[in-house]
Amino acid sequence: YGREPTRWQKFRNIFLLKGDSPWLSRYNYFGKSVALVNALIIAIIASLATMLILLLVILLNRRRMEREARLRQYLLEQYQTLIIDYLFGNTNADSFRKIASDDYRRQVLIDQMIDVSVNLKGDSREKLTKLYNDLGLDNDSLARARSRRWHKKIKGFRELAFMGIREGNDDMYKCLNSRNEILRMEAQIALVRLSDHDHFEFLSHLKRPFSLWEQITLHDLIIQHDLPVPDFQRWLSSENPTVVMFALRMIREFKQKEVEPEMKKVLLHRDPRVSRLAVEVAGDMDMRSTLDTMKRMYKYQEYNNCLEIVRSMGKMPDTSMLGFLKLVLDKEDDVQLQIESVKAIENMGETGVQALVKVMKSEYKNYNIIVRHVLDRRIY
Repeated sequence: YGREPTRWQKFRNIFLLKGDSPWLSRYNYFGKSVALVNALIIAIIASLATMLILLLVILLNRRRMEREARLRQYLLEQYQTLIIDYLFGNTNADSFRKIASDDYRRQVLIDQMIDVSVNLKGDSREKLTKLYNDLGLDNDSLARARSRRWHKKIKGFRELAFMGIREGNDDMYKCLNSRNEILRMEAQIALVRLSDHDHFEFLSHLKRPFSLWEQITLHDLIIQHDLPVPDFQRWLSSENPTVVMFALRMIREFKQKEVEPEMKKVLLHRDPRVSRLAVEVAGDMDMRSTLDTMKRMYKYQEYNNCLEIVRSMGKMPDTSMLGFLKLVLDKEDDVQLQIESVKAIENMGETGVQALVKVMKSEYKNYNIIVRHVLDRRIY
C-alpha cells in the first residue's frame, strides 16, 4: 500500500523533522527530541541571518549619518559667509530665498543664524532678526514651540529666545508647570531672555517645585548676561515654598539687606525648610532685629531648625541672648546643640568668655568637657 508522500511530509523531510533520518540517529540514541533539535538549528540560522541584516542596516545608516554631517558642516560654513556678507551689505535677502525653500537647508540656516546672533548687538542684531522674519523662519520656530513633542518645543523655545521673537511667550508660560523638568527649565530661560524689564516675572506663575538645578541655572543667567537684579522681596510671600527659598538665596547673594523687616515673617513660615533657610540667611546677613523672633520660635522648631537658630546667634553675637544660650546649654541633652551654644557665647567676646569660665566652675552640671573643647584653639 505505498502512497506518495504528501506536501506536508515533504516539507517535514526537508528540515529533518522525520524521525528515521540517519543524521539524527545519534540524538535518538540519547533520547533527544528530533523536532526540538531541528527547531534549534533553524533558530540559529535565523539569528545569524538577522544579525547580518542588522549589521548591514547599521553600516548603511552610519554612512548616511556621516554624509549628512559632512553636508551640514559644509552648509554651515557657506551660510555663515553669506550671513556675514548680508550684515555688511555685500548681498541682499534674495540670496537666501532659494535656501529657504528646502526644509533641510532651511533648518541649517536657522541654526547658523542663531549661532551668529549670539555675538551681535544693536543694528546688526535687528537686521538679522528682520531677515529671519522676512524668510518666514519665525513661523518654523513657532510651529516647533507649539508642537506636542517636548524636544521640539525646547528647540522652538531656544530659537525664539535667541532671535528675540515674543509671539510664543504664551506657550512658554503654559510649560512653566509642565511635568517635564527640562521643558520647564527651557521655558524659564526663554522667558528671562525675552523680557525687556521684568525678567523674573515668571516666578509669580510657578506652581511646581522650583528645583535647585533650575535655581542655579537662573542665577548663572543673571551673572553671564549682566541682567538687572530685581527686588527679590516681592517673592518672599509666594505660595510656592521653593520660590521663597530661591528669593532668600538671591537676597543673600546680592546682599539685599533692606528686606530685614520682612524676614521676621519668613522666619515663621509654615514650611520648616523655608524657615531654616531664612534663619541661616538672617545670620549670614547680620540681621540682628530677627534675634528676638528666633528666640521666641526656638521651642516650637524641629531639631535642625533649632541648631540653625543657635548657629545664627553665633554669627551675630549679642549679649542680650546670653541668658537664652546658657539655657540651651543647660536644658538641651544634644551635644551638638550644646557645642553650638558655647561657640555662640564665646563669640560675644570677653563677656562671653567670662560667662563660660563661670559655667565651668559650677558644680550643678559638669560642662568642662564641652567648654574646654570649644575654647581649645588647637581645634578651632
